[in-house]
Amino acid sequence: MTRWATFDCYGTLIDWNGGIAAQLRRLWPDEDTRALLDRYHELEPAVQAEEPGLAYREVMRRALARLGDVPEGEEDALAESLPTWDPFPEAREALEEARDRGWSLAILSNTDRDLVEASKATLGVEFDETVVASEIGSYKPATRHWEEFRSRAGADPSQHVHVAQSMFHDIVPANELGIPSVWINRLGERFDTTPTRELPDLRPLPDVLDELVAPRG
Repeated sequence: MTRWATFDCYGTLIDWNGGIAAQLRRLWPDEDTRALLDRYHELEPAVQAEEPGLAYREVMRRALARLGDVPEGEEDALAESLPTWDPFPEAREALEEARDRGWSLAILSNTDRDLVEASKATLGVEFDETVVASEIGSYKPATRHWEEFRSRAGADPSQHVHVAQSMFHDIVPANELGIPSVWINRLGERFDTTPTRELPDLRPLPDVLDELVAPRG
């Protein structure tokens, strides 16, 4: 029986905060980048909730416009820069190790196909399935990503673990669906919701996956 590890991409595998912050710093060099980033995190899910069918590049454009007066010609700065955003340093090795141990890998992402494909190429690891928001007309924390994944992959819930950094977008709905979750808590955050496991980064992930769903002998 196939063991599946599904992943959020941005914030979990790719340095989402770093990529966005670099653009905010470039666009508004005299502003407080941390404050702008915090505000962006409030605006993006609001835009997604208003129009779940929007392409992610349009979500980013609208959230950026609400953040401040965007310099002319920079309206799509986030989408244009996204393919260059760096993976976290341990991501590739952890993913490759999980594959070597027999795990099938999938990405469930609030993004567009071309953007996530660029990020997958940067990671350099094979994924067996990819579900993106703009193709299913739904953004997490709605549960459509998991429903679509299960429909495509035929994954047995007892053989499925979801791995993500976002408590709001991923861990809470995974818990609600009864899917074991691994929270990659890079920021040392605290929430009332309890994931199945909590890790500071992806380095221990292959061992934790095997603990949650043991390989068949």
